[in-house]
Amino acid sequence: MALNPKFAHDPALSRGEFRIRHTRKLAALALPLALGACAPAHVPDFAEKPFEPFNREDTVAIAMREWRLFGEPVDDAPPDARPNPPPEQKPERWPGLWERVGEYWWIGQDPGIPEVGWTGKHDQNGRVFPYLEDGEYAWSAAFISYVMRIAGAGSRFPYSPNHSTYVNAAAAHRSPILRAWSPEAYAPKRGDLICRGRLWARKLRLSDLPTADFWPGHCAMVVAVDRETLGTLGGNVNDAVTMVHVPVTSSGTLATPDGAVLDQRYHWFVVIEVLYDAEAEPEADK
Repeated sequence: MALNPKFAHDPALSRGEFRIRHTRKLAALALPLALGACAPAHVPDFAEKPFEPFNREDTVAIAMREWRLFGEPVDDAPPDARPNPPPEQKPERWPGLWERVGEYWWIGQDPGIPEVGWTGKHDQNGRVFPYLEDGEYAWSAAFISYVMRIAGAGSRFPYSPNHSTYVNAAAAHRSPILRAWSPEAYAPKRGDLICRGRLWARKLRLSDLPTADFWPGHCAMVVAVDRETLGTLGGNVNDAVTMVHVPVTSSGTLATPDGAVLDQRYHWFVVIEVLYDAEAEPEADK
């Protein structure tokens, strides 16, 4: 399905929020790179082969490991209540963490795009970019791609600098391990992804997918499920891997603006079910 013209352009869209200059170039490359026959040489053997079945528990554990590395930040405050820390306090630029963000790019992306050379504070040429340009180097999709790659998804996951690549692939049934659901129809499980549009793409709904072009958005991985909330982890949230608790209905589905509970922070419009090969690693041989 082509993208509705009303979503095609917004004059208020900043370069930092959406790298429009890459859209057509990456759109042409996205599917061949995502589902190509060969994996990048810099992917560890244990993930490329993989040594264990692609499973839910490992995937969640990998995401949780990265959260702990960033100091286990949690942000459940409304947007207008969040403090604005000085730019020099951005965790993505801290010693030891800017390199980790670089690993998300290097391992999570396929070769042939500039992003594989980025870090939390450098471009592909090693230039330290100014704090105010960090939106040009947003790494939330790189984080999800890294987790999926290390967990052993292999060529079945559409790795990309933009969340819309794998969301569109799920909606169009172009990935054998991804299924797109409306928030009202499916209760997310640990290891699944929940996604929303940003800026003009906040108006997107599942019926608009797949789109003809990329759109600005954010996805987070579900790592915990209880009666009232989901614990989700997203990359580049407050410039870190951050936990956000998302309300759910009594049936476990996302609480949407039209639902019983209104989450003022996020308008999740699609849930990506991840079809794992196994729920957990096989038991070790005794």
